[in-house]
Amino acid sequence: MSTTLKDALQYVRTHRNAHLDGLKTFLTFPSVSALSQHKKDVQKTAEFLADEMRRIGLEHIQIFPTDGHPIVYGDWLHAEGKPTALIYGHYDVQPVDPEALWESPPFQPEIRGGKLYARGASDDKGQVWMHLKALEAYLQTNGSLPINVKVLIEGEEEIGSPHLPPFVEQNAKRLQADLVVISDSTLLGPGQPAICYGLRGLAAMEITVKGAKSDLHSGLYGGVVQNPLQALAHILASFHDDEGRVAVPHFYDDVRPLAEEERQAWQTIAPEDHQWAEELGVPMLFGEKGYTPIERNWGRPTLEINGMGGGFQGEGIKTVLPNEARAKISCRLVPDQDPDRILDLIEAHIKNLNLPGVRVSCKRYDTGRPFLTPYDHPIIQAAKEAYEAAYGKEAVFIRMGGSIPIVEDFSRILGVPVALMGFGLPTENFHAPNEHFHLENYDKGIDTLLYYWDTLSRA
Repeated sequence: MSTTLKDALQYVRTHRNAHLDGLKTFLTFPSVSALSQHKKDVQKTAEFLADEMRRIGLEHIQIFPTDGHPIVYGDWLHAEGKPTALIYGHYDVQPVDPEALWESPPFQPEIRGGKLYARGASDDKGQVWMHLKALEAYLQTNGSLPINVKVLIEGEEEIGSPHLPPFVEQNAKRLQADLVVISDSTLLGPGQPAICYGLRGLAAMEITVKGAKSDLHSGLYGGVVQNPLQALAHILASFHDDEGRVAVPHFYDDVRPLAEEERQAWQTIAPEDHQWAEELGVPMLFGEKGYTPIERNWGRPTLEINGMGGGFQGEGIKTVLPNEARAKISCRLVPDQDPDRILDLIEAHIKNLNLPGVRVSCKRYDTGRPFLTPYDHPIIQAAKEAYEAAYGKEAVFIRMGGSIPIVEDFSRILGVPVALMGFGLPTENFHAPNEHFHLENYDKGIDTLLYYWDTLSRA
């Protein structure tokens, strides 16, 4: 171990409490990108980040406005002859609803049982903060970094990063690097480091079914007109067969088959079905026939109903025929599937149902392409070495069922490999009440990043 690395490791231990206090301050900003009432909060969060980057010694700090929320950039480029890493993360967070289920206020960070509770603690403010503290440790102890870095933190990841791809296109020269490093994924489980080499893509849509010009009395008009809720139920039921397979014609046409090597490797690390069921509180697992749960989660596409509404929702009964019903759906996609083509297929399927007496419209939302990188790439192998040095346990290679749409854009536009080095756990309630981050992984994660930059400097 080099003296530089040893000093940096000692620095993060000596300054742990101060660093955690800084993270808590970061978490107090309600940077909810999806809600317009938080636009000023998102801006203040970007300014806080820029100040922190400046304080730890990064240079060329800039807040780039977009038509949505700002992008924060900083760099340090004085390691001559060494690789350049582009570090990406996001400072925006999900809405907190339902707030009544939070055991402590979502923007008042609290440590309980070795876990830091707050919205954004794991996704993604905590993981962004770890990167800044790792860089700070090197800069404060050695006055330099072992490699060159460019740091790009956006404020729209939770709404699909609509303005980031064009920003990357327009600033490709500024952002050019040898690799991209992203910490917005998870470990396999407690104490089990994992490097993610694949993400599913995303395609989302809202379906609206409209009937009469207003709600109708069900006694006077029942049996006379089509009920939009019933029509919507017919649409949603048509999306799957009884065994969980998506029934939209041609949905699977472009799906890349899973390699037998992958299927065998995943089986060695997959939890037992009953363990997943018990953890999730369901009687049994369910999904596409012919594939194991982990294969369905990591390597097969889905179509999910995310929410629906229409008609009377209050206490008691109201005998009404609603004039409108809505549902939100999303698809997780796998390599070779195109999100726009998938949405085209869904719209065509709905149209072909020929539902009488109603008007159906579809509004498209987030899209993102799936991502897959070879896990034998040197930057991925260097990540494996860094995890193992910090955790003292062999790291495994995994895919994730979730999506980070910008990953494919980075890989395609910049033409460089992407290392997904996450430190969260699947059970940490990101996107749900009581989001939290295990401080054990916060600490070991910073160590992993310190080892990683040191390893890359010698590559």
